[in-house]
Amino acid sequence: MARLNIAPTKSNLLMMKEQLAVSTNGYELLEEKREILVRELMHLVEKVKLLEKEIDRTIGEAYPAFKRMLMLDGADQIERISHAVHYDFEFTEKRVNIGGMSFPTMDVIMPQKELFYSFIGTDANMDATISKFFELLVLLSQMASIRTIVWRLAEEVRKTQRRVNALDKMIIPQARETKAYIESALEERDRENIFVLKALKKKNGAK
Repeated sequence: MARLNIAPTKSNLLMMKEQLAVSTNGYELLEEKREILVRELMHLVEKVKLLEKEIDRTIGEAYPAFKRMLMLDGADQIERISHAVHYDFEFTEKRVNIGGMSFPTMDVIMPQKELFYSFIGTDANMDATISKFFELLVLLSQMASIRTIVWRLAEEVRKTQRRVNALDKMIIPQARETKAYIESALEERDRENIFVLKALKKKNGAK
């Protein structure tokens, strides 16, 4: 790492010491922040995995039930009933605090389940199928909300990691090397001054 091209003066030495202290403190804080964010990210990833299992399970139950409904009731009857089923979903933006940071995400307010059709000409299998797909919608809305946070959190982890790397690999080593250079130059200058003073004293003493 190349040192900064600055004059080896006492004022610059003080400046480099201050910069090194600030950079080191910043590195420690950012590293702590990164660790917190990574822990939270891993926790959310585990939630996503559990939700994926629930979604797969629900899909595995919903679509076979739908096929049975097609065979029992026919496509025309199902299409007629589907026109009667209508749910309104409310989407709102909310803020989630993670590791001292606020992240925007989507909140889906699910409506209450209702019966939109008559009992006449329908059966329990149809009710169960619609219920399964409603359950699937609930799970998918939860997944969308969590994944929004995961994406934003992962981006924040990447940003923090870049800053940590910049401090660790470039800024701090450069400040240390520059500080060491200035200290060495000042020490060498002090030795030269002492040598000159001794030489002058010896010369004056000889007179």
